[in-house]
Amino acid sequence: MSDPVPARPAPGPTTDDGPDPERPYGPGQPPGPPAGARRSTRSRVLRAAAAVVLLGATALAVGGALDGAGTELAAAARRPGGAVLLAAAVLANAAGLMLSMLSWRVLVADGETRLPAPVAARIFFIGFISKFVPGRIWGVLAHVQLGRDAGVAPERMLAGFGLGLVIGIATGAGAGLLTAPAVLGGHAWALAPLVLLAVAAYVRPGWVNHLVARALRLARRPPVAPGSARAVRRSILLALASWAVSGLHLWALVVLFGAPAGPALPVAVGGFALATVAGSLAFVLPDGIGARELVLLAPLTAVMPLTAATAAVIASRLVCVLSEIAATGAALLWAKLAAPAPGALSRTTVPEGVR
Repeated sequence: MSDPVPARPAPGPTTDDGPDPERPYGPGQPPGPPAGARRSTRSRVLRAAAAVVLLGATALAVGGALDGAGTELAAAARRPGGAVLLAAAVLANAAGLMLSMLSWRVLVADGETRLPAPVAARIFFIGFISKFVPGRIWGVLAHVQLGRDAGVAPERMLAGFGLGLVIGIATGAGAGLLTAPAVLGGHAWALAPLVLLAVAAYVRPGWVNHLVARALRLARRPPVAPGSARAVRRSILLALASWAVSGLHLWALVVLFGAPAGPALPVAVGGFALATVAGSLAFVLPDGIGARELVLLAPLTAVMPLTAATAAVIASRLVCVLSEIAATGAALLWAKLAAPAPGALSRTTVPEGVR
């Protein structure tokens, strides 16, 4: 008598294309979690880890700024009108950041792309404070992922990031020319060609697209969609307004530390723009720390002693960090309050990429 043939296990559920990969078990066996659920779990874990890293880097930035500038600001706040000037400095830089967000949003929402202002503020500021983590790639990744969640194609987010970066650097360098009379004196006219170049970029915004395309080729990155002439011009104007308003925070600080108000205004506004551009180019340094302060000292010493200028530069770092965190918190709250109730969402109103 031959041995009985062992029975084969019952096959698992199948689909028209073969076995169902999300239900590999046979009858009576516990089903595993669907692949979609596993991906969702991994995504939540990665986002939680990214949030922890970002919060830790932000806390370190705040702690470092407080350690460096806490004494100077505490002494300045006790001067007559000191508290008012410090509050005005924080508000000025926060307002400048909001203008910078609008400058970026114009580029992302170019054409048929829709990006509500509260959603744009949330994406922009989460990507913005990622600068506290070494390496600028984190801001790009945050923009792409958050934009995808909002239904904006990654190509559109990359285009907004690339164009915004070039416009921010170009307009910041242009605003930095305000320091020329105080630093160069009668030789400031030598920088006139740079002013004409900035005007030409506004008149012919295609130059900005060409510059972005060339930079991407040099970096061996895929090209991005060019911005329309109208969007580029609006972004340039908003970026210039952002530099002007943000620079007022430094003006309030240098006046608080004894600089004459009139001569210090163009130096503070232009110097802050120029120093911020230098810090953004030093991408290996978290938030350009060190490079920005070094560049900022040179123009400020034209209107105030070196010791006072140093105190103002250190105080500016703390004011910027505090205003950036405050603006980010306000943007997150704005987005939360503006979000529709869950019952108001439907498959006809939610973008396909968000479902």
